Amino acid sequence: MEVFDAIRGRRSIRKYKDKLVPWDNIITIMQAGKYAPCAGNLQNWKFIVVKTDAKRKAIAQACLQQEWMENAPIFIVVVAEPEKAERYYGIRGSRLYTIQGCAAAIQNMLLTAHSLGLGACWVGAFDEDEIIRILNLEEDKPVQGVITIGYADENPEPPPKYRIEHMMFFEKWWGRVESPRTHLGWWSAFNARVVEEGKKLVKKTGKRIKERIEKVSSKKQQK
Repeated sequence: MEVFDAIRGRRSIRKYKDKLVPWDNIITIMQAGKYAPCAGNLQNWKFIVVKTDAKRKAIAQACLQQEWMENAPIFIVVVAEPEKAERYYGIRGSRLYTIQGCAAAIQNMLLTAHSLGLGACWVGAFDEDEIIRILNLEEDKPVQGVITIGYADENPEPPPKYRIEHMMFFEKWWGRVESPRTHLGWWSAFNARVVEEGKKLVKKTGKRIKERIEKVSSKKQQK
């Protein structure tokens, strides 16, 4: 599966089949998370795999009673180690870089799950203290997210998305003016298409004119 196809086709899945996920797939998903970009290559995160019914049910309740989660056979809880980033980057490292790195790891795992034919969902609403208690975490290891993984039992419609030209500016906030020679995406592609279609039309018209002239000339010669 091409990367962009995985990005565009991924959905948040909340209904799962009663089917076990191969352990090799879980390892592959976490390997993808490991390769996410992070500040200083600190990789200051840990992945906790949860498989038992009792703990999955407890975590689902800690995620503000999202009982649908219990149907997913695998949870991966992403836990941060902010003290490692703070050691090198100060408060910005613990409060921003760590969160960014964990988010990148989660996105990698979501895309890999989708590419393996699995469904997944990123859950960010939870009682952190309760999950810390359930997983016996240290208090300075904040939970960044819970990923549910399993075989999808639904096929959600793609959600509406803004057009890219409604989401981008040039050089400054609300900067809309840009030279056609350097304009991104739709404008340059549109211009190229118009020019190419114009060339084809000119060529086609020239061919018709030539055929018409030859036909008229042939009739004159016959007379």
